[in-house]
Amino acid sequence: MSPFDAVAPYFDRHRALPDGAAEKVRGAILAALAPRRDGAAGGRARLLDLGAGSGRIGWSFVAAGDDYVGIDLSYRMLQTFGHDTRIRAVLVQADGCALPFGTATFDAVLLVQVFGGLSGWRRLLDEGRRVLRPDGALILGRTATPADGVDARMKQHLATLLAGRATRPERRNTREDAMLYLAAIASTDTQHVAASWTAGRSPRMFLNRHAGGARFSRLPRAAREDALRVLAAWAQIQFGDLDATFPETHRFEMRLFRFSGG
Repeated sequence: MSPFDAVAPYFDRHRALPDGAAEKVRGAILAALAPRRDGAAGGRARLLDLGAGSGRIGWSFVAAGDDYVGIDLSYRMLQTFGHDTRIRAVLVQADGCALPFGTATFDAVLLVQVFGGLSGWRRLLDEGRRVLRPDGALILGRTATPADGVDARMKQHLATLLAGRATRPERRNTREDAMLYLAAIASTDTQHVAASWTAGRSPRMFLNRHAGGARFSRLPRAAREDALRVLAAWAQIQFGDLDATFPETHRFEMRLFRFSGG
């Protein structure tokens, strides 16, 4: 059972992308793959979304009729993804560290915001490379927010609060480790900004979103409630009002890795 099963019904409530953003991400991914797809059968790239979740990014591929496969360990997240039966999505419940696909099966493997608190990330990346065709690309994606924005400041202070309490803090995000590992073995490494938009952020939005986070929810209830209470009091002082909303520029960033010889 995945810890994301419990939060699947409301996971997107505070995490939805703005209209058109997912379609821009899809367009950027297909454009990046296009030069290597010349002469391929039908010119269509076959994509594996490793950690597809509720389909925030994947649904744009499904709706467009692309050759897309989504995989996730959480059955309930995949249920949320596939709730609209008007369009059939190819979704597989499986462990990303032991993919049920043959070697050299896909033209691209997508990993979108899967590294938060992830253990075994190296096995995950190696499996992604195994199922990648020789001219394919491993693509890491994420929504990036300003380093001095509301979310970043709240997250940093929450980490400080948890570290100072008698409870195990949330595991750190391993994305930087993963990128360093891939950069050392990749033949090419390119970065893209697929979409950008202005979003309003308030301290209360962070509190509501984080309270229902899968990793945070695994901490003892008393520790979670105490940390959020103290964080709210700190935010009240820092921002003046928990409902004060600040405009921020958010971006969807991609890093695309290719490997000589597959």
